[in-house]
Amino acid sequence: MMVENWNKLSPEEKFEERFKSWMNPDITFASDKAKENYQQITQDWKDALALKNKRVRSLLNVGFYPAKYAEGITCEDIMYDYNKLGEAWKKFHFDFQPENIMSSFIIGSGKVLEILDYQLYQWPGQGVDKNSGYQTLEKEYVKGDEYDKLINDPSGFWMRHYMPRIFGSLKGWANMDPFTDILELPNVGAHMIPVGIPDVQESFKKYLEAGQEALNWISAVAEIDNEIVSQLGVPHIVQGISKAPFDSLGDTLRGTRPILLDIFRRPEKLQKAMDALVPLMIDMGVRSSTQNNNPFVFIPLHKGADGFLSREDFKKYYWPSLKAVMLGLIEEGLVPYLFVEGSYNERVDILNDPDLPSGKVFYLFDDTDMVKAKKALGERFCIAGNVSASMLNVGTPQKVEENVKRLIEDVGKEGFVLSHGVALDDANADNLKAMLEATRKYGQ
Repeated sequence: MMVENWNKLSPEEKFEERFKSWMNPDITFASDKAKENYQQITQDWKDALALKNKRVRSLLNVGFYPAKYAEGITCEDIMYDYNKLGEAWKKFHFDFQPENIMSSFIIGSGKVLEILDYQLYQWPGQGVDKNSGYQTLEKEYVKGDEYDKLINDPSGFWMRHYMPRIFGSLKGWANMDPFTDILELPNVGAHMIPVGIPDVQESFKKYLEAGQEALNWISAVAEIDNEIVSQLGVPHIVQGISKAPFDSLGDTLRGTRPILLDIFRRPEKLQKAMDALVPLMIDMGVRSSTQNNNPFVFIPLHKGADGFLSREDFKKYYWPSLKAVMLGLIEEGLVPYLFVEGSYNERVDILNDPDLPSGKVFYLFDDTDMVKAKKALGERFCIAGNVSASMLNVGTPQKVEENVKRLIEDVGKEGFVLSHGVALDDANADNLKAMLEATRKYGQ
């Protein structure tokens, strides 16, 4: 997307330009029907954000399910064999005919992870069963007395402290000096001394090797995804990504228990660290969405649910920095797509913040009462949800159809997208097809 004088455009003008570009992608469709389908679906999404859609679209969010649906292919296979990744992904999309594509990017490359000796997760065939999903190995990768280092130089902290702890192959980077040491000629030689250390050089070799493999992987992903979009005429909804600053700290840096204790032990440091992360999270969302020509920025909310924080702590520690990220994205014409994980029944009203412009946020609910969500947000924002993943796994097509019908009746068509509650690693194929068919039947 190339627009002259971009920085002089208003947020609304940027919004319109991003949607125009997304709705008219640089892709050769396999047929006029596919092109027409793509443009109709994307127009319906734009209308839904403005609460003006006259039909309900469905939204799928799958994890490893395509591998389990395909015969003879494991979850491990699709992380290591990009041909099998394509086989599973195309079979799933062509058989189910969904109204959006879930990018094969989401699976990741097992080869890249192995080269880097990734310590933070286990994945299929590496620590968990070859047909299981990811498993996070939560630890205190950032210590409580390291907040100042993180606040003063986030990128430097990531490179010299955090990454050597989560990537075994990059341990040598802990010996590096900050790049900000290079100020004048005499500093150059001194700065390069650690780079000559064998451990540091070996870390850079592994980093380059992983980068080369990442190019192989992303080339395969692009080919797989482009074929699906071209043939079916369905858009990506999730390509840009960002995170809530509280989650950025709590998920994989401090850990759940430590960050909850930080609220009481070092609240000022916690606040300053989240403030330091806000511009980084805005930048991540803007870059990833712009690179992928997509107006939506996916933000999964991990630690804001009813069971994690009190309502007051949510209002004080979680919401302000998240709202700052959302406003920064909206300023750039983007749509924050919040995956509201868990239950928000006690705080769904807080999401209807008057500082957020109407029609510029999309909320996907997991376990929140959709009638409450509609009442709290439905006059200003598009919402989605929330067919039970357990029902899709062990229920019946009839029960799924009844659930879809009831959701659409309870929430209404305008400003509503029908989806399931969590990313699917497991499902009954007949039930999933029933969800899609029922949405078409009752959503007209």
